[in-house]
Amino acid sequence: MEFRAQARFMRVSPQKARLVLDLIKGRRVEDALNTLAFTKKRVAPTIEKLVRSAVENANYLSTEKGIDVDVDNLYVKRAVANDGPRMKRIRPAPMGRAYRYVRRIAHIEIELAERGKNGAALASVVPDESASAKAPAKRTAARKKSVGKKTAVAKK
Repeated sequence: MEFRAQARFMRVSPQKARLVLDLIKGRRVEDALNTLAFTKKRVAPTIEKLVRSAVENANYLSTEKGIDVDVDNLYVKRAVANDGPRMKRIRPAPMGRAYRYVRRIAHIEIELAERGKNGAALASVVPDESASAKAPAKRTAARKKSVGKKTAVAKK
């Protein structure tokens, strides 16, 4: 089961937020919080607050919904920073001109999941490979037939 938290319209560029998020992807929650506490980026406290919120969401679901969650086995499954709306601003320039610049905004999402005893993720669904292997073969056969018709028309 995954537990999510998101912070929208954060006044930091997504590129800078991704630098910090890459440090915690795949780590256990305790290690991620420790890493964020000692990271010297301005967005690190915000991401730390977001990870704590995701842990509290997991804690809430375990008590309210009766889902059995071991908070010690949680790890950061997914951490993304997407683009938000951009604020266009103008800076005065010499000789009465103006330069435009953009202030970027990020939507940050963190997803936690529970890891099993052997280190594998719990409740993962594996898609059926036999169905996906047959589908491309049908498409290529249909494509070859249509290509043959096109060449016959072109020769006439």
